[in-house]
Amino acid sequence: MKLFAFFSKNIFPILLVNFIGILGYSIVIPILIFIVIDLGGNGFIYGILGAMYPFFQLIGAPILGKLSDRVGRKKVLIISQAGTFIAWMLFLLAFILPETQLWSSDSEISGSYIMTMPLLLLFLARIFDGFTGGNVSVANAYLSDVSTDDNRDKNFGMMGASTSLGFVLGPAVAGILASTFLGEALPIILAAIISLIAIFVIVLKLPESNPCIVDTGNVGLKSFRRFFQVEHKDCYTDDITNTNTTNTFWAILKLDHIPLLYSVYFLTFLAFSLFYAGLPIYASTVLEWSATELGIFLAYSSIIMILVQGPLLSYLSGKVSNIFFIGIGSILLALSFYLLTVSDIIILYLANTFLSLGNGLMWPSFLSLLSRTGNHQMQGAIQGYGNSMGSFASIFGLILGGVLFESMQTTIFTIGSGIFLMIFLLIIINHFKTKKTVFQQETSVKTT
Repeated sequence: MKLFAFFSKNIFPILLVNFIGILGYSIVIPILIFIVIDLGGNGFIYGILGAMYPFFQLIGAPILGKLSDRVGRKKVLIISQAGTFIAWMLFLLAFILPETQLWSSDSEISGSYIMTMPLLLLFLARIFDGFTGGNVSVANAYLSDVSTDDNRDKNFGMMGASTSLGFVLGPAVAGILASTFLGEALPIILAAIISLIAIFVIVLKLPESNPCIVDTGNVGLKSFRRFFQVEHKDCYTDDITNTNTTNTFWAILKLDHIPLLYSVYFLTFLAFSLFYAGLPIYASTVLEWSATELGIFLAYSSIIMILVQGPLLSYLSGKVSNIFFIGIGSILLALSFYLLTVSDIIILYLANTFLSLGNGLMWPSFLSLLSRTGNHQMQGAIQGYGNSMGSFASIFGLILGGVLFESMQTTIFTIGSGIFLMIFLLIIINHFKTKKTVFQQETSVKTT
C-alpha cells in the first residue's frame, strides 16, 4: 500500500508535471553526445553545450522563483514548460538545416571540432530552455506549499521517485527510438510532444498552491496582462511582509542553515555535472557503448532510485532524520564515483547501484530539509536561489568535465568522490556544532 501513496490526490498533479518534464529532458541524455559529434562537435563542444542550460537557468530560476511567490506557482510553471516546448522545436529545426560550416578549431584545449549551423541552433535551443527552466525550483516550492511537517519527507521522496521514473523511461525509450529509421530525430519529436502535454496538464489539472494567491478563475490567455492577473489575500502572520525586500539573495542567505544548505547544493551539482559530462564520453569512447547500452545503464540506476525514494522513504518517513540520510547517501556516492574509474562491467554496475542508493537517500532528504527553512512566502525565492547554486556549479562542472576528460579520463570521477566526502564532513561537523549549541542553551536555561 505504501507504493500507492505515490498517487496521493493532493500531490499527484505536481508529481505528474515533474515526471513529464524529466521524461522529456532525459530522452536526450544518451543521444546528445552522438548528435553533437554527427554535427561536427566533440567532447569540448558537448561540455560547453551542456553548460548553456545551467548558465541561463542561473539567471532565470531566481526570477521565476520570486515571480511564483508573487503571481502563483501555476502560471510560472506554464511559462517554463512553454519555453521547454519551444526549445525542443528549435532542436528539431537543427535536423532540417544544412550543415553549413561557420568555423573550425583544432587546439590542445578544445580539440578538433567544426561549428556548423545546426550545432549553433542546438546552443540557441539550450539557452532558451535554460532561461525558462525554473520549473524544478517552482515545482519544489509548490510541493512545499502543499506539504506539512508530517508528510514533507514522504512527499519529497515521492517527488524524487517521479524524477527517477522519468529517468528510467527517458533513456530506455531514447535508446530504442534512436535505432529506428528516423534515428536521433524521433526521440526529440517525442520530447516535444511530451512538453506540449505537460502544458495542458498544468493548465487543466494543477490547482494554485501559493497560499497568498487567489486563482482568478480560468487561466486567461487572451492577453499577457490577463494571464498574470491575480488577487492577493492577507494570509501571513509573519513579521516579514514585503517580498520585494526580504526575498533578495542576501536576505535569504541570512536565514539559519541556508549557507550550509546552499553549499551542499553547489557541491552536489558540481560532482554530478562531472559525472554527466564524463559518462557519455567515457561510454562512447573508452567503453565503446552504443546509445542503447548507455540508456540501459541509466535506466537501471533510475529503477533503484524509484524503489528507494518511493516505498523505502515512505516507510522510513519520520523514523530516521534527514541528516542521517544525507550523511549515508554522501558516503555511498563517494564510493560509487571512485568505483566508476574501473572499466570492468560488473564493477561499473556495482558503482551504479551505490550511486543510485546514495542519490535516492540523499537528495529527497536534502530538498525536504531545505523546504523547512523560511516560510511559504519565501519558498519560491529559496528554491530559485538554490537552483541557481546548482546551475552555477553545473556550468563549471560540465565545461570542466568535457575539457578534463580529454586529458584526465576517469580521474574526474575520483574528483567527484572527493567532493561527496567533503559534503559528508560539512554535514557531520555542522550537525555536532548544532547539537553543542542546543546543549549549551539548554544548560544556560537550567542554570538561570
